[in-house]
Amino acid sequence: MTVTLTAPGKGEEFPAGPVRFRILEDGAGVDKRFGVAESYLPPAWPGPPQHVHRAHDETFYVVTGTVLFTSGTDELLATAGSLVTVPIGDPHTFGNPDGDAPATLLCTVTPERYLGYFRELQTLRPGPDGTLNPSEILAIMARYATEPYRP
Repeated sequence: MTVTLTAPGKGEEFPAGPVRFRILEDGAGVDKRFGVAESYLPPAWPGPPQHVHRAHDETFYVVTGTVLFTSGTDELLATAGSLVTVPIGDPHTFGNPDGDAPATLLCTVTPERYLGYFRELQTLRPGPDGTLNPSEILAIMARYATEPYRP
């Protein structure tokens, strides 16, 4: 059988600053065509610098909480049960605007190569406020065909 299951509590889990990731599908079972990660966003997390992917699409399914997505100067407030799709070339960022409650996302990346970005984030040292340095984040993004977006 080539059908796979990632059971609750299984998968590759790791922190990256204040965010926690769990890789649910690493692409191995689908010839690296896509990957899936669960992301736990703490309350009031501002998100990564706004950026553009040049080699992969992303979708974000909001499992719990509310997530603010920004694309250029436009904003979308996505509540639990919402799906946000970001095609190659569209600027975006996202964060948890709620100061009291965490949010959880399922993120798909097509192809799966960008999961390496999430993994590399765990090598960064959080600053005194617990967040990661944006310039260090952008340096890792550059290795994954991703560049900063500045309107």
